[in-house]
Amino acid sequence: MMEINELETAKENGVFAGVSELGHEQIVFCNDPATGLKAIIGIHNTILGPSLGGTRMWNYANEQEALTDVLRLSRGMTYKAAISGLNLGGGKAVIIGDARTMKTEAFLRRFGKFVESLNGKYVTAEDVNMKTRDMEYISMETKHVTGLSESRGGGGDPSPVTAYGTYLGMKAAAKKAYGSDSLEGKKVAVQGVGQVGMYLTDHLKKEGAEIYITDIDQEKIKDVAARSGASVVDMDDIYDLDVDIYAPCALGATLNDSTIDRLKCRIVAGAANNQLADENVHGKQLKERNIVYAPDFLINAGGLINVYEEYLGNYNRERAYGMAEKIYDTLLDIIESSDKNDITTHDAARRLAEKRISDIGQVKLPR
Repeated sequence: MMEINELETAKENGVFAGVSELGHEQIVFCNDPATGLKAIIGIHNTILGPSLGGTRMWNYANEQEALTDVLRLSRGMTYKAAISGLNLGGGKAVIIGDARTMKTEAFLRRFGKFVESLNGKYVTAEDVNMKTRDMEYISMETKHVTGLSESRGGGGDPSPVTAYGTYLGMKAAAKKAYGSDSLEGKKVAVQGVGQVGMYLTDHLKKEGAEIYITDIDQEKIKDVAARSGASVVDMDDIYDLDVDIYAPCALGATLNDSTIDRLKCRIVAGAANNQLADENVHGKQLKERNIVYAPDFLINAGGLINVYEEYLGNYNRERAYGMAEKIYDTLLDIIESSDKNDITTHDAARRLAEKRISDIGQVKLPR
């Protein structure tokens, strides 16, 4: 398994080194000068089914940063689908650029043409800086898209289901750390209050938690603070708060050499992807500090579960929530496996996901 520092080494050896090291099946580079579209689609593993994962649009510093992101994110989707019992593989797409100024109908439809060219091996959905309306433009050029509006028979915004699964994971972690899954009176620091973070604070407020929030979007911070009664803290101060739970819900790699020693919490449970900058090093550091870590690709799987229900047809949101409820028991099993085998919860979750991929892969072999 390769982490950020290893990806940097692989970069020096060429693109194929990074792709091979993480075990990807296919990487597609999409370029359309007419619309200004530059995108990368990463297909990690399709043993369980077609790769399904959202498209995010981000103003990356450079193209290598975008490639690194799509490699890690698509691998994470493989684990997310496998551990959630879904018949899906792992894929992801990133679009390079400013979502506020570059997204047009033509831009998005051109991306849809690239998705269509993969003949269903990759199915897209919404992610960071992509909305339901964007998916509708993409769907004009491909049927391999989920996250459509409910008026069009889709599942709509998957964020509420993602937040619900994250909330249940938080409760399961609390049961391990405190002997009770009640979050009443618990101090929770939510880093990032986009759609998922916002809905997560709704659950926390309803249960009576004491909430602290931070985000780069000051208008969003004001809205969520008014909605949830949360206290607002500066971006960098979130790591130093004396809280029970730290919930990273923005971008990844916030658990790293410079932040872990600052944490005063007993639990890390959030919706962000790839929270551990280095899964081997930082997962062990959390375990050594007796911090219960809820693996991100398990507890943030609600959004994938939601679009999977849409992908199957005859979407039913109640059924999606019902599938997300399994996250609670799965996390308790992973924590038990972590304790029994003296490994990190991340490794325990990864082993469970890889075992399902291996087992089903054997079933599919010709006899």
